[in-house]
Amino acid sequence: MEFTEQRVFESAEWTALEQTHQDRADALTLERRLRAASGRSHPVDDFLFTYYPFRPGLLRRWHPGARVVLQGAAGLDRATWKWYTSEGADVAVDEAGFVAAKGRSVRFIASLLSKTALRPANFGCFGLHEWAMVYRQGEHRHVAPLRLGQGDTDEVVEANRITCSHFDAFRFFTPEALPLNELQPTRENQPTFEQPGCLHAGMDVYKWVIKLGPLMPGEVLLDSFELARDIRRLDMQASPYDLSDWGYAPVAVETPAGKAEYVRLQKGFSVRSTALRERVVSLVTHIAAVPAP
Repeated sequence: MEFTEQRVFESAEWTALEQTHQDRADALTLERRLRAASGRSHPVDDFLFTYYPFRPGLLRRWHPGARVVLQGAAGLDRATWKWYTSEGADVAVDEAGFVAAKGRSVRFIASLLSKTALRPANFGCFGLHEWAMVYRQGEHRHVAPLRLGQGDTDEVVEANRITCSHFDAFRFFTPEALPLNELQPTRENQPTFEQPGCLHAGMDVYKWVIKLGPLMPGEVLLDSFELARDIRRLDMQASPYDLSDWGYAPVAVETPAGKAEYVRLQKGFSVRSTALRERVVSLVTHIAAVPAP
């Protein structure tokens, strides 16, 4: 493979970038690694390592992204990594090989993120998907107790519009809650329903960046992880669970003030997630083998 139209990072430059990335990743995963070593768990922060089956070590592995030549890397372990290729003393991501093997997935991700970024955001769901997941249910997915008890929690679900647009949240609704949702998202209609106001769609940017592997620069990966972590905390604060023992004050979406606070925070996450989606799509569609969605 001949390296053409690529940026070139000198050895000192890219090794410094790699070290900075590893330090940032280590800081982001420190608490998780300490808990794992002692057999402890956290009901909020561990979600990103259990629901998404990606080990902390994946965050630590720095990629420069597609079309970047790393000078002097051919004699290092990186030259043997999957989806890398060497030319003389230099190494670069084998974008052609990656796209040849995973082109269908790459095109789906680019299309989904592009359409989601362009769609109007819905700021009227108020995080009630988590409430629908425990509606009329005696046993719950999380160990924390319900803030309002089961009866009052059920009344909140019944008194509000349920407008969840994300299939991977909707599929955890209790059977009694499923018909209460105004939408019926499925895996097949995901590209139609996904919208940038959705907290779960924002968290999923991290999943899509991981799946794009070495095509994505390291800072995009860690930015998407930080976004998912921050969103997860709001997701649980707005849930029906009492997480005060874990240091989380509730965003009481059963009240007008709580709804307003939720929307304020939700809009900030929508801005962040849309910016990341647009960056990912721009990076992917600049690879010659992937047409613009």
